[in-house]
Amino acid sequence: MINFSKSKNEPSKKVLIVEDESTLRKAIKKKLEKENFQVFEAGNGVQGLEVAQQEKPDLILLDIVMPIKDGIQMLKELRQDEWGKTAEVIMLTNLSDATKELESFQKGVAEYLVKSDWKINDLVKKIKSKLL
Repeated sequence: MINFSKSKNEPSKKVLIVEDESTLRKAIKKKLEKENFQVFEAGNGVQGLEVAQQEKPDLILLDIVMPIKDGIQMLKELRQDEWGKTAEVIMLTNLSDATKELESFQKGVAEYLVKSDWKINDLVKKIKSKLL
């Protein structure tokens, strides 16, 4: 019998959730952990940038509107870092704003998702499509 499950030696993919709404952040984290992702979290762009540079996640879920440093500013600073230039980023935001969406894509984000348009299961499928 062939076993297609992940080998014990293969590390799980790392996902960083940068989101100031703790209820949403924790719900996404819980769902991703059930799917065997290693999950890191941050409540603002300053923390998010620190965690991203330290952990070098395979994918970053990034909100735009946050205290201290917003997601666009964090993304600008992330892209200045050698590793961060190519980091996989999905914007997950309440802003249905064409200007912010364009700015995000110009900075190399993979997806721009409006929270109200997505369920957590859909988000997990999108993450898996990018990483697995």
